[in-house]
Amino acid sequence: MTKTAIFRDDLYMEHDPGYSHVESPDRLRVIYEELDKKGDDTDFLFPSADPASRDILLLNHSEAHVDRVEQTAGRRFDALDPDTSTSPRSYDAACLAAGAVVEGVRLLAAGEIDNCFALVRPPGHHAEHDRAMGFCLFNNVAVAARYAIENEGLKRILIMDWDLHHGNGTQHSFYNSDQVLYFSTHQYPYYPGTGAVSEVGTGTGEGYTVNVPLSGGQGDMAFARIFNELLAPVVRQYKPEMILVSAGFDIYQADPLGGMNVTPDGFAYMARVLKELAEEVCEGRLLLTLEGGYSLAGLRDGVMAVLSELNGSGHLSDADIDRFKNSSDPLPLLNSAQIIAKNFWNL
Repeated sequence: MTKTAIFRDDLYMEHDPGYSHVESPDRLRVIYEELDKKGDDTDFLFPSADPASRDILLLNHSEAHVDRVEQTAGRRFDALDPDTSTSPRSYDAACLAAGAVVEGVRLLAAGEIDNCFALVRPPGHHAEHDRAMGFCLFNNVAVAARYAIENEGLKRILIMDWDLHHGNGTQHSFYNSDQVLYFSTHQYPYYPGTGAVSEVGTGTGEGYTVNVPLSGGQGDMAFARIFNELLAPVVRQYKPEMILVSAGFDIYQADPLGGMNVTPDGFAYMARVLKELAEEVCEGRLLLTLEGGYSLAGLRDGVMAVLSELNGSGHLSDADIDRFKNSSDPLPLLNSAQIIAKNFWNL
């Protein structure tokens, strides 16, 4: 049986950005409640995690930034940028969120689990080296990738980011490095304004950033084509030793902040492709961490579809998989990304 771990903790729901903020505690509450309904039938592991230490956070963030977020602890309200505010326990939740993703990396590297989903908040992929932004305090996936390189000796990591919004902080963390391949699908031009197809990395990192900017309205079949025709061949050539995923569910068809049309089946297929690639190139070592997603139904149904694929119970039928594999929807934006990627990869 597949050993699929889930990180969850009620502390994450004590991060409260304020009245009517879309990045609310309810985002996790609906997922946790759905997991609880499954009871003993979930077949998941629920390991604990320690908060990321200051030294771990400093692998990816400046001292001034860590200090600034720590200063919010115990304060009723603090605004770190126009979109990003905190409550008394936000700092604690952010440290634990980063720590959970780090612990997932450690467990994967040790072979103690097969794959993992960190159901945490606040999210992370917009957080830069020196500042919080876009609802994000610390960059959970970037901190974990740094940990994998520095503490587990990994030399090649894939970060796949399917959030609606481009992960500017993650891209900038590894823009001049070949130790992390950052691959992003996102709506463009849209917040935060980064992620043009021409952004490919610099120096030794040139070619190790792959952006697929999308105009909006793309659904399951478009994402299937991107995964089948661009992501998969690049991953097979790069051969990462671990795959990390910034899993944003704001590409869901009814997300209030989004403009995409992905259904739970689409999320399941993306998870299926990533799981199969991980089994092929890196002994199955696959970790997802929650980023955006502001439709509560989309979060609940999308996450549960992904988890079904991770633990092998299977959300998709064979007919579904055939349909996704044979997707041929016209997608000019994919063609543009492929033209750029052919400068660095054999496509």
